[in-house]
Amino acid sequence: MPIKPIQTTPEPDPNYVPVEVFTHLRNLVFQTPPETLGLVRSEEYPLVWGAVMELGYVEAVATLISFADGTTSLVFSNGGGMIGGGQHNAVAEASRAFVTSAELYVEQMDPAEFAPLPAPGRVRFYILTFEGIFTTDADVVELEKEIHPLSSLYFSGQDVIAQLRLIQEQKS
Repeated sequence: MPIKPIQTTPEPDPNYVPVEVFTHLRNLVFQTPPETLGLVRSEEYPLVWGAVMELGYVEAVATLISFADGTTSLVFSNGGGMIGGGQHNAVAEASRAFVTSAELYVEQMDPAEFAPLPAPGRVRFYILTFEGIFTTDADVVELEKEIHPLSSLYFSGQDVIAQLRLIQEQKS
């Protein structure tokens, strides 16, 4: 079931507005049925077909998008990013691992009716399931210190970002 994306601003800057292409891509992720993307239930992915991890910074939000087929993108609310990272095997593998690990955390999250952006210093997770979208947020310091129950999910998402960075460095 799609959710209604809303534009919320990360605190403390009330003038913060994401660029249009970011908002459009983000809305597509939350509103497109998985079947339209060719993603269907399988033994490997019985419940979760995608995972989104958003990191709130003062100047922008970084949004990692991972699908069960290895499709991977990292986009920034102030413009730019990497689309199509899943074309690289290492990125696709890390992305699929992130989606697989997300399945372990669905019960710790709430059904999502809206898709707010995280505030600076916060990380918001969205788990895209065949039953609907689930979400929660956490303090980045707690996640990094491994004192939060979602720390391993956070580090799984960070593994995807690390693989994307390696690809970017190889292109430079």
